[in-house]
Amino acid sequence: MIIDWQIKHFSEISIVEFHDLMALRIKIFVVEQNCPYQEIDGKDLKSHHLIGRDDLGNIVATARILPAGISYKEVSIGRVAIDESARDKGNGHVLMEKCMEYIDAKFGPSNVRLSAQSHLEKYYQKHGFESTGKRYLEDDIPHVEMLCELVK
Repeated sequence: MIIDWQIKHFSEISIVEFHDLMALRIKIFVVEQNCPYQEIDGKDLKSHHLIGRDDLGNIVATARILPAGISYKEVSIGRVAIDESARDKGNGHVLMEKCMEYIDAKFGPSNVRLSAQSHLEKYYQKHGFESTGKRYLEDDIPHVEMLCELVK
């Protein structure tokens, strides 16, 4: 599967694109993971959104990039979601590479923090993230805070 990647600030996203982003995120985080939670948290309005489309134009992957000071003091990545149809094909690694390239281009060399579901810790380690040691339950799912320290 070839994915076409774009990054847009929320102000550039159409209503249909936002609908499709929310549908994908809810499909994965609420339905697939059987985890009712408040998906719309106000942070999307201030975020840059990575959008991955399949060859039919369907959104099959997304992540949001938040400027420093919104979720953490550092730039952060969140709501990383890949449709089942696009998994296990290397698309998750491309998604993280695209996020990190964009962060470097938009914000310059930056430390990047994220909250990872614990079972994905090794996936994020492959992209330079290390555990901060903070482990916690979020919506009854084990999580670990991770930091990619690019600026000392």
